[in-house]
Amino acid sequence: MSVAIGICAAVERARWSHWDDYVALTPRSYVDAVQRAGALPLVLPPDDEAAENPDDLLDRIDGLILAGGADIDPASYGAKPHPKTGEGRPERDRFELALAHRAMERGIPVLGICRGGQMLNVACGGTITQDLPEALGHNHHLETPGTFSEHEVELEPGSLAARAAGATRINAKSHHHQGVDELGETLIATGHALPDGIVEALESTEHDFALGVLWHPEADERSKIVAALVGAARPRVASK
Repeated sequence: MSVAIGICAAVERARWSHWDDYVALTPRSYVDAVQRAGALPLVLPPDDEAAENPDDLLDRIDGLILAGGADIDPASYGAKPHPKTGEGRPERDRFELALAHRAMERGIPVLGICRGGQMLNVACGGTITQDLPEALGHNHHLETPGTFSEHEVELEPGSLAARAAGATRINAKSHHHQGVDELGETLIATGHALPDGIVEALESTEHDFALGVLWHPEADERSKIVAALVGAARPRVASK
């Protein structure tokens, strides 16, 4: 039986062929990364019913990816919107918060990527810096749409982030204008961007695999991060 990895989908307006409509989508790079790791990717569209009862969905997967996408609604962490905060997708926020909470309660491995790393923080009670260029005075973590900024990230030796990456210093591809502010309960920062020191990796001290990264490992075929999630999920298949 294959390891099944759920990938939370974005809800966006898209145009293709003669269609112009709202769609539930995930970039192909996430699917490719899961498949390269030998697992079965399952795209999960936002679902209010599943948000009310996430166990029905979580019973069908062995690991969860909280993927990148639109800014999280600041109301989710008790803040007012910054002028640079983009329009959110409340149905996606509700869905992912419910899945993240329950997956961690059940010990299902969770990997948050970019927005997903921020969502992991919010799910644990943390907050978000809504505009890094304003806070830092530069936009080194944000390039033009469709491209990545590349910078180094230093990971704490022995941390889950370092074990998953297979190194304590990596080159990361990032594209985010928001970041981690106050860390959520049970979370620790285990990766920081060079040279500005902002949090780029966070992980739970109470779960075997609950990891958030603000860069995009799925966009780098050399990255071992997604494969680490699949490896952490594999024992769940054996126990079924």
